[in-house]
Amino acid sequence: MLELLEELQTELIVIFFAMLPIIELRGAVPLGISLGLSPIHSTILSIIGNMIIVPFLLKLLHPIMAYFEKTVIFSKTVGWVKRRSMSKAAIIKKYSLLGLFIFVAIPMPGTGAWTGSVIASLLKMNFRKALLSISLGIITSGIIVATISYKVFSIF
Repeated sequence: MLELLEELQTELIVIFFAMLPIIELRGAVPLGISLGLSPIHSTILSIIGNMIIVPFLLKLLHPIMAYFEKTVIFSKTVGWVKRRSMSKAAIIKKYSLLGLFIFVAIPMPGTGAWTGSVIASLLKMNFRKALLSISLGIITSGIIVATISYKVFSIF
């Protein structure tokens, strides 16, 4: 029973870290493997965790950012987030949904579901199409990260 609770705790940790900006599944997959989960198990949990947040981001980012942009305290931060995100939006502007998929699928710093959701929200992309594109990008990124993590962890 205790072992089952420990595994559940490990799974929840991986899901939680996959939901976080910056870390996302790029950090959650190797974290799960390092905590003793199999690469496939860690990848599936990371994909789920990374996907959980996307619908909320796509629906809520624009109104929340618009609200906070009007405040004295957060206006500079929101402006910085917008500028930073849109500076990475060239591929998305050029290729639309395919560009959004590629942007999310490439597991590099500054790319991923969070930034992709911010850009899709700022570009006012169709919710369902953006959600599908980001979800497919997350799955692809998960496979790439899992493959790299498996190779790295098999060396040690």
